Amino acid sequence: MDLSSLRQKIDSIDEQVLKLLNERVRNAAEIGRIKREQGAQIYVASREEQVLKKLSSLNEGPLSEAAIRAIYREIMSAAIALEKPMAIAYLGPEATFTHQAATKKFGASIDYMAVPSIADVFHMVAKGEADYGVIPIENTTGGSVEDSMDMFIESDLKICAQIFLTITHNLISNSQLNEIERVYSKDQGILQCRNWLHAHLPNASLHKCESTAKAVEIAKGEEKVAAIASSLAADLYGVPMVSERIQDQSDNTTRFIVIGKESSGFIDKVKFKSSFLVSVNNEVGSLEKALAVFSKRGLNLSKIESRPSGKAVWEYSFFVDVEGHFEEESVATAIEELKSLCPFVKWLGSYPSAKQ
Repeated sequence: MDLSSLRQKIDSIDEQVLKLLNERVRNAAEIGRIKREQGAQIYVASREEQVLKKLSSLNEGPLSEAAIRAIYREIMSAAIALEKPMAIAYLGPEATFTHQAATKKFGASIDYMAVPSIADVFHMVAKGEADYGVIPIENTTGGSVEDSMDMFIESDLKICAQIFLTITHNLISNSQLNEIERVYSKDQGILQCRNWLHAHLPNASLHKCESTAKAVEIAKGEEKVAAIASSLAADLYGVPMVSERIQDQSDNTTRFIVIGKESSGFIDKVKFKSSFLVSVNNEVGSLEKALAVFSKRGLNLSKIESRPSGKAVWEYSFFVDVEGHFEEESVATAIEELKSLCPFVKWLGSYPSAKQ
């Protein structure tokens, strides 16, 4: 076929695709109407993953699985926007990595609300001023985000989804490298670039601020000051990148979570992860006994980390991630036994474990 014929064929296919897309969205809008009448959740991460997983299994190429997911993310985003106006709170300002993670998860058709702190994300969702919130929870280089973990000690919000984002850091400043005396970033940004900073800016003072984008705002208005942030933030605020890709690990990745008032419901053939907050008695073998309730049922723990409980000196709580859904029998029975051994067990949510 010649070029003109191929273009005509593509035009014809586009007409069919557009008709089918609108039909799909009309059906999704009707589902949204029924959900509203029943008081059910509009966004269900487990159903979303079920659809994406099925599409991946049907895909014969040449589109990659990542491309299929990206395309359908926007289709679903447009459908959700028609079902119900939805607002997502995230750690701002605009162009933070959390903002990028939020748009990766929910697409371009949803409303986003930048807030100044992780605590504010929790408060906005708890008060109903945002439908969901997106926060960072851990990084492959810097470890856990303590502000996020500590909020779960008192909050009743649930984890309903997770997002993985590759993080590329850049040194952003109006000054030259040899002129920089102060560096600003979120604490995780500094942690993820500590070796580079030690090698290239050993005499610069390091300063933590609320977000990487806020750091770029500071660097924009002050001489001899640099920020560690994304290229998107550099472009948005009009500040040059002095050095690119300064993170210590090339595969530097942050895991973000979506928080809401309800967790993600169980759907068969979707793999889940469940998170819990647990405290143990201060006696020999108590932690070992607690963890045994999972191992003897063949349940894999993908994370266990201690944090100060905030209730007594040297008293700790443990954050635990378990493969499986809270509603699955093996997980449910393990938690019932855990409650008999531990003074405090709190379910933080169950959500698809796919690394989206």
